Amino acid sequence: MLHLSSRSKVHYTLSQTYGEGEVESLGLPEKIKQIEEEMKKTQINKKTEHHIGLLKAKLARLHEELEASTSKGGGPAFEIRKGGDATVVLIGLPSVGKSTILNRLTNAKSKVAAYAFTTLTVVPGILRLNGADIQILDLPGIISGASSGRGRGRRVLSVARNADLVLLVLDVFQPGQVQLLKNELHAMGIRIDQKPPDVVINRGSKGGLALTTSVKLTKLTPATVKGIVEAYGISNGGILVREDVTDEQLIDVLTGNRRYVSSLVVLNKVDLVNEQYLTAAKKQIGSDFVPISAEKGLNMDVLADRIWETLNFIRIYLKRPDGDADFEKPLILPAGSTLRDVCKKISPRFVEGAKYAFVSGSSVKFTGQRVSLDHIPADKDVVTIMR
Repeated sequence: MLHLSSRSKVHYTLSQTYGEGEVESLGLPEKIKQIEEEMKKTQINKKTEHHIGLLKAKLARLHEELEASTSKGGGPAFEIRKGGDATVVLIGLPSVGKSTILNRLTNAKSKVAAYAFTTLTVVPGILRLNGADIQILDLPGIISGASSGRGRGRRVLSVARNADLVLLVLDVFQPGQVQLLKNELHAMGIRIDQKPPDVVINRGSKGGLALTTSVKLTKLTPATVKGIVEAYGISNGGILVREDVTDEQLIDVLTGNRRYVSSLVVLNKVDLVNEQYLTAAKKQIGSDFVPISAEKGLNMDVLADRIWETLNFIRIYLKRPDGDADFEKPLILPAGSTLRDVCKKISPRFVEGAKYAFVSGSSVKFTGQRVSLDHIPADKDVVTIMR
């Protein structure tokens, strides 16, 4: 009986069509096409899931290699300097009202017109909300195939990789396009409303692969986990799995360049429809959304509040030991930050001399409680850092 390693199995699949001596000479597009065809003709069931997992891993690696080899010729990326306390990007098809939304939320002057591709570059604006400066970016509209480069799509979507929040903007008469937007972002390595898989992979120099799990695996077998890791060129080391992951999630960990970003769905131009239509639209969208009319200014305050809630910020009011708290300009940090993070936000060097802090607010039992720098403050806490 012929025994094949995980990588050899994929090589063997390719050789069925092209011949053993021709596999290595195949170009990347041909290899990608061959594996995609193999996946299409393979029925997905318990018997084939191991094979499919290995093919997906190989396909992901080939796409990485192809992207690396062609990225230099793909044109310059949009140069946007991140500013403020967070960055929010507007992603949508052409003419869904992104520019009008930007102009309503911020002080920007993005060109608005009733024809496609009005915005040809990235237009920034600042939303000042609850003491925070939130950078909003109006991006050119994307089309199907944007992640493959159509309509400068890769340049547009690459901006979203550095965002803290993505607004998926839909025209009220095209609610089903939300899946297209998500698919294009996914193809660019952007994982919407997901958390990084709880998997740790450490390379070793010998001893093979050791798999340790703290949960029952129902979506992958141990052999498939090891096979996918081997397909990425790792044959020795340790794999720690603390979550029941899929093959795609495991590949995301191995790829190492995925971005995990929160999103909000925004349905624009709702002034043109009735409540019954919106109820039907929600079924197409498949999730909650913020109904607005940017042109009429309807629910723009609701959208701003939802942006704030989704960013999940806390406001910290600093107080000098011999002075009053500054309630005009709070420090803005993600919820869950520690006082050590507060020090770093003040200045990277400030944390070096900080020793402890006095805190007043909902995170402590009494006013002016002394705490360590590992303390996690709550929204609107008053903090005095002692050095």
